[in-house]
Amino acid sequence: MPAVSKGDGMRGLAVFISDIRNCKSKEAEVKRINKELANIRSKFKGDKALDGYSKKKYVCKLLFIFLLGHDIDFGHMEAVNLLSSNKYTEKQIGYLFISVLVNSNSELIRLINNAIKNDLASRNATFMNLALHCIANVGSREMAEAFASDIPRILVAGDTMDSVKQSAALCLLRLNRTSPDLVPMGEWTARVVHLLNDQHLGVVTAATSLITTLAQKSPDDFKTSVSLAVARLSRIVTSASIDLQDYTYYFVAAPWLSVKLLRLLQCYPPPEDASLRSRLSECLETILNKAQEPPKSKKVQHSNAKNAVLFEAIALIIHHDSEPNLLVRACNQLGQFLQHRETNLRYLALESMCTLASSEFSHEAVKTHIETVISALKTERDVSVRQRAVDLLYAMCDRSNSKQIVAEMLSYLETADYSIREEIVLKVAILAEKYAVDYTWYVDTILNLIRIAGDYVSEEVWYRVIQIVINRDDVQGYAAKTVFEALQAPACHENLVKVGGYILGEFGNLIAGDPRSSPLVQFNLLHSKFHLCSVPTRALLLSAYIKFINLFPEVKGTIQDVLRSDSQLRNADVELQQRAVEYLRLSCIASTDILATVLEEMPPFPERESSILAKLKKKKGSSKLPDMDDSRKNVNGSAEHAEDAEVASKTPQFLLEELISTDRPHPSSSATMLPTRTMVPSHTFTDNLSVNSAPSSGASLLVDVFSDFSSAAPTESSDEHFPRFVCKNNGVIYENQLLQIGLKSEYRQNLGRMYVFYGNKTSTQFQSFSTSVSSNDVLCSHILCSAPQLPAE
Repeated sequence: MPAVSKGDGMRGLAVFISDIRNCKSKEAEVKRINKELANIRSKFKGDKALDGYSKKKYVCKLLFIFLLGHDIDFGHMEAVNLLSSNKYTEKQIGYLFISVLVNSNSELIRLINNAIKNDLASRNATFMNLALHCIANVGSREMAEAFASDIPRILVAGDTMDSVKQSAALCLLRLNRTSPDLVPMGEWTARVVHLLNDQHLGVVTAATSLITTLAQKSPDDFKTSVSLAVARLSRIVTSASIDLQDYTYYFVAAPWLSVKLLRLLQCYPPPEDASLRSRLSECLETILNKAQEPPKSKKVQHSNAKNAVLFEAIALIIHHDSEPNLLVRACNQLGQFLQHRETNLRYLALESMCTLASSEFSHEAVKTHIETVISALKTERDVSVRQRAVDLLYAMCDRSNSKQIVAEMLSYLETADYSIREEIVLKVAILAEKYAVDYTWYVDTILNLIRIAGDYVSEEVWYRVIQIVINRDDVQGYAAKTVFEALQAPACHENLVKVGGYILGEFGNLIAGDPRSSPLVQFNLLHSKFHLCSVPTRALLLSAYIKFINLFPEVKGTIQDVLRSDSQLRNADVELQQRAVEYLRLSCIASTDILATVLEEMPPFPERESSILAKLKKKKGSSKLPDMDDSRKNVNGSAEHAEDAEVASKTPQFLLEELISTDRPHPSSSATMLPTRTMVPSHTFTDNLSVNSAPSSGASLLVDVFSDFSSAAPTESSDEHFPRFVCKNNGVIYENQLLQIGLKSEYRQNLGRMYVFYGNKTSTQFQSFSTSVSSNDVLCSHILCSAPQLPAE
């Protein structure tokens, strides 16, 4: 770039800037600026033509005024005129003004594009650089349309100077980011890869940035860049700092280029060629070895550059996940950073180790640092570092250390920052479920969660503990005893009341033999919390009361008195009022056998993926959640799905969508433990169907809906189901391992209506599912049949 001669200084500009700086008040500054704007406007409109120097000076003043925060509405044309000058300083000011003040919708864009085309065709390296910088700075769609085909030709032309190649590569990168659909992929793509072999490291650095972005969009077009990137990286890593003097930064050879090359290699899997893979492994080992060497300088810039290359190399090792030796070495190196005095290094080390924990080769090595991570969780001042420590504990958890990690997380939860409490609650709930061998420990853990951070325990968490207790007979008595004892505390969180009401309503009979937890004591304990709860919780407690009438006839009178009270029968909330009325009526007119049938114990929930994991993935993003040990069993005793080869091959995003789309069965606070007959009439039929079972997604509407009638073992035959329709209007007509078909009918005098419902019992969505209704000729004239197509859910 040409040097600016002494005569090119603009004295008028210097005086104006000095005047502005010497202003004592904002009013004085505005007054001086308005005076200067009036002078510039008169000069531009005057009869006397201005020379290039004057135009440059006045345009510079306008640019300075704009940077002070004042609007500029003239001078654009004079700046465009400067582009046609042959003097560098005048052309530079013109391009600078346009880059800052001209927007993409300006009427001058066509004139500007013409001037840029002239400079690109001039073959003057200085002018070409100015034009390319302007295109990159503006980056508008109009400029992309005008120059997207010209810039690649300049980039790969053999006679283009190195400085212009750098600018062209970065300009093309900018256009690809702003308007990727306008950047053509042609024969130049194969030639741009060879810029990695260029002797000028500045060109290589710019080209690497471009190739990395393009490879992410079209990896197959840039496969050949892998071997060239490895070769270039090898030359940099093995070279002495004096060999790359112009690109050595505080004794670190070409750190920026090294980082970019390592990022480019992360766009591809490990090289298939054995020699190339060996050469890359040698490069990575050399980088790890250099990290162990004593620092060559005490300057922070030296350590920053050195660590930047090291962390990018570790990221590549983790990406390839194929060299056990390198993975363990990387883990050990990161372990040294966990106690480093620099906060940023501790943060990056924890973040990288989270990813390492998901590798089978390095998981055990990561676990050796558990005490250091727990110490960081307790003593670290920076909340972001503590959050990464929580993430790492979650990632390194397995059966051998699950109780220790869950205990530490619960301990930290009491003092944790409010912004991360909900996430910690979700993680503790997931770990307690995944690694629970003794489910009494799981129940204790969830109740502790509610006690410590009840406000952050989402519905998914307490839904899940109820599902598990209902599905496991061996823990029901313990759960009932534990929640009974927890409810005796003077102050209980509302979520604990919900869990206690549900579990005691179902399994309170298991502890009723103890005088300390007799039916009346249980009822009085629950009812003492009633007036302190919200409407949904009160509705759940009323459902528990009607369950008590079935379980404990001796408290029937006491509960009926509560239901008869004005606070219930005349409650302002229609849901509570209607429940009280219907439950009272049901308890008065129904026989013991009918009550036993209507209020029977909840059936086991169908086995589904835990909704807590789906919630955590949605909150954090699937890419940030490390995989955990999948060798365990889930709560219902079946093998974890991640061990299945088909599921393991799915992408994280696919798994996330699948988990979120699969609704989980959960107890509904507004329809808890009630059959269809006792529900609010205003509810839709599908709402009523979900009452006596676990609500599920639309595709699985009838899973366990008619559990009263279906046999324990699914059957392929439907003939045995027909007799039940002699006395009942609804039930299951057909059921197997995949599908459940339910029938509901209504009759009024000589009119009848029949509904058929199809339930998907699998965890995957049916494809191209359709139904049809057929009847013989005699019935066609008497029966109206329709089968509306419902959207798959």
